Amino acid sequence: MTPEAHVPSTLMTRRLRIRPLEVADAEALFVLKSDPSVTACYGQDPHPSVERTREWVSRNVEEQQRGEVLHWVLELRDEGEIIGACCLWNFNDSRTCAEIGYELRPEFWRQGLMTEALSAIIDHAFGSLRFHRLEAVPLASNRASIGLLLKLGFRREGVLRQRQLAGGRHVDQWYLGLLEADRQADSGR
Repeated sequence: MTPEAHVPSTLMTRRLRIRPLEVADAEALFVLKSDPSVTACYGQDPHPSVERTREWVSRNVEEQQRGEVLHWVLELRDEGEIIGACCLWNFNDSRTCAEIGYELRPEFWRQGLMTEALSAIIDHAFGSLRFHRLEAVPLASNRASIGLLLKLGFRREGVLRQRQLAGGRHVDQWYLGLLEADRQADSGR
């Protein structure tokens, strides 16, 4: 990844504007980060205060400036309302592989919005950013996320047994991967 790629590009889809995370997004993201139905999907506790979300956003913006993460917010294209977030992080040493993460406010679940967002980010990752591989590690209990990733072409590569502490107990995570070649083969390119 080139130095100028530290700040992610703004991506547009039919219904979404996918733009870089900014410090000013903290209050809008608190709605997402404080919702236990959202944070339970990835095994974390909800943020107890907007200050906690401000700290999280500030840390992510700093990490983005250092080239350690690419973090986007998802806005409804017409309204400008922030409804979710996506990131590429946990890069390998050669910066050709990254883990993908995402979250969406529950009132927007099952409308195809995350499929739309992740498709654009994946295309961007394999295109402009020249990644070779993307990975995801959803909780084994998060069937909606697993289904989404499989639909997008990710392949199950294993189970990470009792890897994540969630709700006071250790739970399994699926390990999924997507190669650029898989994406090209699946799309007939």
